Amino acid sequence: MHDILGVAPCVLLSELNDRGIVASCEIDLCSAINMYSMQLASEKPTACLDWNNNYGDDPDKVILFHCGSTAQSLMEGKGKVTDHKMFAKADPGCGWGSNEGRIRAFDMTYSNCKTENGKLTFYVGEGAFTGEPIEDEFFGCGGVAKIDNLQKKLIKLGREGFRHHTVVGVGHMELVLREAFTYYLGYDILEI
Repeated sequence: MHDILGVAPCVLLSELNDRGIVASCEIDLCSAINMYSMQLASEKPTACLDWNNNYGDDPDKVILFHCGSTAQSLMEGKGKVTDHKMFAKADPGCGWGSNEGRIRAFDMTYSNCKTENGKLTFYVGEGAFTGEPIEDEFFGCGGVAKIDNLQKKLIKLGREGFRHHTVVGVGHMELVLREAFTYYLGYDILEI
């Protein structure tokens, strides 16, 4: 889209997800699977986000963000459409469409999966977006999340080969997802 049309897909992905059409970033099929499973469980939009920086001195807080594909209904308010800073570096003028804003406070579930030897392995956990401020200069759409024992969980995910994305959904639905993934679909769950 950025090469041919001169736009970033972020706002379009945000709109699709708000309409119940799951659309993940970066051709990430595992995130799309998780987004759809959480959307079915919660009947609300979901988001594919990057594990990013720790937040302040609290080891259990992290900034989760992406370049602007977060569904508008998960945000504090309307975002600001801007030039995608990463696209603009490599190809100036071909990145309009990033949606900058902040994720609102809500209880959330986070999950993702990986493929290995033809099998899907998931992790699932719960936390909350706190609504705490992030500096205005922070790129994209982000929110502060509190997750108990975060540092140990991030180390486990990294050592087990999970990628930089996680999927978040509104509400606590870990038990529902665990039952669906293991009992009905026969997938593995990594305990984090």
